[in-house]
Amino acid sequence: MITLEVAERLASGEGGGRHPPSSQIHVAHVVYRLDVGGLETVLAHLVDRLPQDRYRHTVICLTRCTGFRHRIQRAGVAFHALNKRAGQDWRVWWRLFRLLRRLRPQVVHGCNIAALEAALPAFLAGVPVRIQAEHGRDWHDLDGENRTYILLRRLLNPLVSRFVAVSRDLERWLVQRVAIPAHKVCFIGNGVDLTRFRPRPEAVDAALPWPGFLPPGAFLIITVGRFWPVKDQANLLRAFARLLQNSRPGQPPCRLLLVGGGLLEGELTALAGELQVRESVRLAGYQEDVPGLLARAHLFVLPSLAEGMPLTVLEAMAAGLAVVATRVGGVPDLVVEGETGTLVPPGDPDALAVAMAGYVADPALARRQGARGRQRVEELFSLEEMVAHYDRLYDELVRGETGR
Repeated sequence: MITLEVAERLASGEGGGRHPPSSQIHVAHVVYRLDVGGLETVLAHLVDRLPQDRYRHTVICLTRCTGFRHRIQRAGVAFHALNKRAGQDWRVWWRLFRLLRRLRPQVVHGCNIAALEAALPAFLAGVPVRIQAEHGRDWHDLDGENRTYILLRRLLNPLVSRFVAVSRDLERWLVQRVAIPAHKVCFIGNGVDLTRFRPRPEAVDAALPWPGFLPPGAFLIITVGRFWPVKDQANLLRAFARLLQNSRPGQPPCRLLLVGGGLLEGELTALAGELQVRESVRLAGYQEDVPGLLARAHLFVLPSLAEGMPLTVLEAMAAGLAVVATRVGGVPDLVVEGETGTLVPPGDPDALAVAMAGYVADPALARRQGARGRQRVEELFSLEEMVAHYDRLYDELVRGETGR
């Protein structure tokens, strides 16, 4: 039986309970779980920013909808949790079919491999437009070579109206490796809220919520992301330990802030102790004021083993930070080597330590590259541009399928 979770503002009667005008396009977004993450943040932006007179939205979580649903500010959005069990749970697709038959959206927009199979119940339920967005590969399939996943995409390809790739790397992979016809694949890069993430010089001397963690004149390095194997924060801790071991006389004290939480929090805490850097490292957990923390930092680091188009890198660049990141996925589309940051091989703590040390030794370089990064985001990766691309995609596909 489907468990229906509706946002509190809808349950309280906000929006008046009217049925939207028939001219609106109803989009049903399907995700594995609605929780803190880049994919989910993009979804929230789309729901909130697409023209309200032309769109209405439903969010369907195959497992659970967490408190992250309150990040969506738009009134009248319904959230459905299908409570999928771990492993193969074929009944979830029957529940999804019944739900879609009742809701009758014009568009089903699935995200990543976990939601790919939603294309079949959507097709059987008569949903005219079925979009599959690829935000990044599964952490069990970092190189995109899992034969089962490739075969599944090929088998379901006839049921998918369009594949969306958030990076050029994913776009090439879908066409060249998965063998999706090029005309069915479109690139829509992620966008960042330039008003929320911005350089804020006035915040430089603001206190962090951890008294005594940041001594005067310290150089603060920050990373943001789930504590998950693919994010490889362990590599960052090892690189940071090397940075401290190789520090030179007169070098400012360095601190490392890891913002996030998840599966590996205990292991990362233990590793910081083993490396004897606990006093210089803070595992901050999930934080609401990420823009404020970025504005207080001097350098952003992304040590991931794989990425699509990481929203955290865009947010750091919008905040005016130079970026040190691993050369994976769509990261080179964002970080211009030597202009807005430095790229290093994944899983190489020595290379990562050397790159970070260069900015500690030359804070002015970090400021210059951070300013260029902000300019690059303004020119190419605004939130408005991203939303406009999805608006055009939805509109063109719905008009093409329904003759509207």
